[in-house]
Amino acid sequence: MSNQDTDLPASPNAAINIGLCGFGTVGQGVWKHLKRDRAELAARLGVPLRIAAISVRDPQRPRAIKLPAKLLRADPLEVATDPAIPIVCELMGGTALARRVTLAALKAGKIVVSANKALICEHGAEIFATARKHGGHFFFEASVAGGVPIIKALREGLIANRFPQIYGILNGTCNYILTQMEERDAPYAEILAEAKALGYAEADEALDVQGWDAAHKAAVLAWLAHGLWVPPSRMIVEGIERVTPADFKNAAQLGYSIKLLAIITRDFSTEELSVKVHPALLPDSDVIASVNGVYNAISVTGDIVGTTLYIGKGAGQDATASAVISDIADAAALLRSGRCARLPSELAPLPSAAAAPSTVKLAPLERIEGRYYLRLTVRDEPGVLARIASVMARHAVSISSVLQTPSEFPDMASLVLTTHQANERAMRDTLRQLARLSIVSGAPLLLRICEFKT
Repeated sequence: MSNQDTDLPASPNAAINIGLCGFGTVGQGVWKHLKRDRAELAARLGVPLRIAAISVRDPQRPRAIKLPAKLLRADPLEVATDPAIPIVCELMGGTALARRVTLAALKAGKIVVSANKALICEHGAEIFATARKHGGHFFFEASVAGGVPIIKALREGLIANRFPQIYGILNGTCNYILTQMEERDAPYAEILAEAKALGYAEADEALDVQGWDAAHKAAVLAWLAHGLWVPPSRMIVEGIERVTPADFKNAAQLGYSIKLLAIITRDFSTEELSVKVHPALLPDSDVIASVNGVYNAISVTGDIVGTTLYIGKGAGQDATASAVISDIADAAALLRSGRCARLPSELAPLPSAAAAPSTVKLAPLERIEGRYYLRLTVRDEPGVLARIASVMARHAVSISSVLQTPSEFPDMASLVLTTHQANERAMRDTLRQLARLSIVSGAPLLLRICEFKT
């Protein structure tokens, strides 16, 4: 078989070998773009890149992309431990097998490139420790925000900064659904079905719409910026399933849009860190409020640089493949010259976070403060607002504004309250008590109002 048939560089002995573990959407994108741009990449890097092996579940299965049979492997561990392959791309998804493959490659002193935010969130500490111990390297630009180079920005361009505030849209599926609900005045279930048909949402949408995908990405950013691994179980994580078209109308009347946000804040005076993922009312004046569709957007506030903003496609084959190939290029530079543009990710989080495990602690609920939007379905009768206000006052929650609109249910009304500054503990206690009132029907909906300082 000729080099042209295998689509490999003409000088394979000079090439850097790459192994792809997984050949789904992202793996196919990496193959496509490395093939298309191989000459230009070789010129930029000073060395050609060669895909030497690809692990797939079934090497015999017909594929839309024709692959040379000699490249295919059934066992990803064979690729991970092949001494002729110094760069291993873990693109399988999941965590169990992906962890085994990643650790095996790192123990062999290899460079691993991964787009797997769940793997990093659950096993990041073990992965980085293994890389340190065995001289491997772990690059993960594609794990957060797809084609938006947020990890590279934090680790390189903003390395001199400490980060009191990072927030933004980290899940394109949710942003697409919320955008369509707002623009078309359409219910959640209808837009979700359309998103699945278009390929923007998975058949099992729970990871996206319940906030867990964004929480995994937030965990990665929190570790990078602050050196503390925060599992999603210790974050505030809420999804978008209960947001209705009426909430968008109410928000617009108040001057807000609704976005699913990941929010990482650190008070350097108390060394308290907060990591949250939830739908939020964002002022129309905030640039991120106008970021729609499948796009991601992240605002990063540094103590030296001020606020910087990053916007781009957060998912999809091309965007994620772009980030993976960026890591491959850094890996190639490291292999060729012993150094690369970024700091090796396995050494430590950012300098500002180096002492974090011993000094930074998660903020308790009573220290997480903000304003809130509360929607209740209540009986349409005198004295209802007074009873609700009484419950809120008991927990030191002060009402800022009130909107009342007709409910779809007979003899009921939709009551929307916004609050002055309160805290998460007080709001949880308030919701619990309000839900017990006979005048309240169904579970109240609580959304945070986020007005960020820039």
